[in-house]
Amino acid sequence: MGDGVGIVGLPATEIAARVRAGELTAVEVTRAHLAHIEAVDARIGAFRVVRREAALAEAAAVDASLTRFALPLAGVPVAIKDNVPVSGETCTDGSPARRSGPETQDHEVVRRLRRAGAVVVGITRAPELCLYAATDGPGTLTRNPWDTALSPAGSSGGSAAAVACGSVPIAHGNDGMGSLRLPAAACGLVTLKPGIGVVPGGIGANDWSNMAVNGAMATTVADLAVVQAVLAGEQPASPADPGRPLRIAVSTRSPMPGLGGDAPVRAAVDAVVAELRAAGHTVVRRTPPITPGAAGGALVRWMAGAEDDAEFLGIDRADLQPRSRTHARMGRLVRRLGLVRPRTQARFRERMIRFFDDVDLLLTPVTTGPPLPARPWHERSFLANITANARWAPWTAAWNLAGIPAAVLPAGTRPGGLPVPVQFVGPPGAEGLLLWIAGELEDRQPWRRYAPVFDPTSPPAAAFA
Repeated sequence: MGDGVGIVGLPATEIAARVRAGELTAVEVTRAHLAHIEAVDARIGAFRVVRREAALAEAAAVDASLTRFALPLAGVPVAIKDNVPVSGETCTDGSPARRSGPETQDHEVVRRLRRAGAVVVGITRAPELCLYAATDGPGTLTRNPWDTALSPAGSSGGSAAAVACGSVPIAHGNDGMGSLRLPAAACGLVTLKPGIGVVPGGIGANDWSNMAVNGAMATTVADLAVVQAVLAGEQPASPADPGRPLRIAVSTRSPMPGLGGDAPVRAAVDAVVAELRAAGHTVVRRTPPITPGAAGGALVRWMAGAEDDAEFLGIDRADLQPRSRTHARMGRLVRRLGLVRPRTQARFRERMIRFFDDVDLLLTPVTTGPPLPARPWHERSFLANITANARWAPWTAAWNLAGIPAAVLPAGTRPGGLPVPVQFVGPPGAEGLLLWIAGELEDRQPWRRYAPVFDPTSPPAAAFA
């Protein structure tokens, strides 16, 4: 890694502090991360675009800025998911069928990151129209740095893979059915799906009928807290201690009948429950009332999202992958039948908010087992894709329909070392509390920040043997 040794692998908070203090330049930091991307991305496939010259120019502008000393993300390399505009780059939403010229302006979340001093080093891969829980497409296959035979999940799979192998310390993503939480779960990262309206949306046509939100992934809670504050337009600060023990519900029951977590998933939840109780919190068994109607409400919005976004992006449906053509056709049908009903969403949101009347947070699994295999899922049928997705990840979509915040963090390991995640959910406005509990658990049971083979903090001989 050459002169990147000692820089790549630093947390975003430390990079920014050193750049603000003049101990590092943003150009040095960017050059080191670009070299690391060059060394590892051929084996991972996280990036659709690497912005070498543009990123170095952005970094030089940070170094020359008179406000560098106040920038919360000064010189921090960041990757942007390929479904929001980045000025000067094409935005494909994961679809080769999107044929458009370079974007003329940044999306608001990109603008906020840049204003905070972040340097956009690249655009990360996503599955077509960001619909699926694996990240692949014609001629491309994004792999999980923890085990390259597995997928980094989706749809923010490229962003998660980029962070897990050290190519960037933080990355943008978004979440409409679990698209931040599932890649973080697969790649051993920490993430927060904010509640609706906390971070600017503007994802595709209509944020998947008000389900999708922008956010970020990181390797530490401190990094996530800073980037979340930047995205939300707030002043970064350590998550506030609630000053009292929390009352936390735990449920391992899957919203989808017949599915459940495997032994490592159950063990991870049990380990977190033990840590929570040891920290003085109260844990009670309670399952939220997620009805079949609510599950259907999320499903029809997911279907409609394919058609809505294809129309919004000017994509000819005949040019979509076969699975996505079927997805969009189903979306047209649910629109025609009037099945996307705001009343369903509003009622479910009210019911879920009431669930938190006498508990602060809810703890659940995230996935039923290891990530899906890294394979060309785009060559498989619509039914094969949605069945695999649903069986692997039944615990995320309800919270998109409810529009309330949820965080995912590593909580254990499988035999062989693959991370096992858990999810915390909270009522509206609980973003800070979710970050605080994640930080408390990080202190009590620290996780490995990077996939071992690609770990930039390990000696080069060990990292790339």
